[in-house]
Amino acid sequence: MSDEEIQTMNRPPVVRTTPDPQLPAPAQVPPTWLGPVLIVGIVLAALNLRPAITSLGALFEETRTGLGMSGTVAGLVTSVPALCFAVFGVTAPRLSRRFGPAAVVCAGMVAVATGLLIRPFASGAAGFLAASALSLAGIALTNVLLPVIVKRYFPDRVATMIGLYSMSLAAGTSLAAAATVPLTGALGGSWRAGLLVWAVLALVAVLPWLPIARASRRAEAAAAAAASAAARPGARAAHPDTGPRVVRSRTAWALACYFGLQATGAYITMGWLPQIFRDAGVSASTAGVLLAVTMVMGVPLAFVIPGLAARMKNQGAIAVTLGVFGLIGYLGLYFAPAAGAWAWALLLGISNCAFPLVITLIGLRAKSPAGVVKLSAFAQSTGYLISIPGPLVIGALYQHSGGWDLPLALMAALLVPQIVLGILAGRDRTIEDECGMRD
Repeated sequence: MSDEEIQTMNRPPVVRTTPDPQLPAPAQVPPTWLGPVLIVGIVLAALNLRPAITSLGALFEETRTGLGMSGTVAGLVTSVPALCFAVFGVTAPRLSRRFGPAAVVCAGMVAVATGLLIRPFASGAAGFLAASALSLAGIALTNVLLPVIVKRYFPDRVATMIGLYSMSLAAGTSLAAAATVPLTGALGGSWRAGLLVWAVLALVAVLPWLPIARASRRAEAAAAAAASAAARPGARAAHPDTGPRVVRSRTAWALACYFGLQATGAYITMGWLPQIFRDAGVSASTAGVLLAVTMVMGVPLAFVIPGLAARMKNQGAIAVTLGVFGLIGYLGLYFAPAAGAWAWALLLGISNCAFPLVITLIGLRAKSPAGVVKLSAFAQSTGYLISIPGPLVIGALYQHSGGWDLPLALMAALLVPQIVLGILAGRDRTIEDECGMRD
């Protein structure tokens, strides 16, 4: 990070409130503490966006046995994250308009913490599933609105903040995957204790969002009052979150489908990569380390890619590069899974960094915070819906064919449309221009 970026990160954020595009925006001076607290809040929120999923994955067998889950229910549990992300993510724009994005993120963090606190004490699969769904609903809202927070409060530092957010998300994913089993052993070996420990991190994340939400609501109330007082008699004021109709935009559809295919690859990797290595003769412990290597690759690259993308007019070249790395990784798993295991894990880790790219593109392909809200909700909700069948199909092909040749061929084939969609989404245009909206 350059000295200039470090200095700008310590300045108060630029709060842009424009209740009516036909009227001058009232000056809003944010408190000096808001910038640093927002940075802490974004990092802590991002750290909590995946441990609810990856901590359960590490203890899934113990959880299934402890709760007496059938195979069908266990399969449902593995599909719930993407389904919740799609269903609850759609509600984010409406909630953001009603309460403000910061307040909704705060409520989302409370939901994450509450669900993680409740589910270890569930006595049956239904209660466990309901508590997990509560956490996942909070994650879904935060998924959609964190890029909006960045765009609204850090308009001149979008790439830096998206990089920090993506890096923190990758770190939280890797940390929960690697540390859950050792923590469970240190806490006596109970899977309930191993899952409960992640509620502590979620509770910590709530703390900075309480004053942020309060300050945000105060600023929005003042802006609304000023707009109401200045509005012409009989004029209908435009809400700041009205935004363009995203479904009319080809770029929005390209982004949504690209998001869906990259999420498909990520969930397949998280769910099946250790089994691929184990079936090739790699030990269980080494297969787990290889998955951790794949996930850890996202930490440094998640910070580098957004900055690189922001400096380019067309980000298609990055999408192509990431896709090619994935193709080489899958081909390596097809022809020599054990001999080149470390290389394939690294290459797939790089390929999975399509996530920070697509989050950056959401900020770049919309001009206004209202546009970012709608684009983020549309791309993520549609994308997660697209990703739901992927791991299930791969599992069915594996069971039906008795090996990994056919599943790996499909996984490699899916990267071809992902590359094409990345090229389309990376073109230098905005959804407002495509929908005929004026600035």
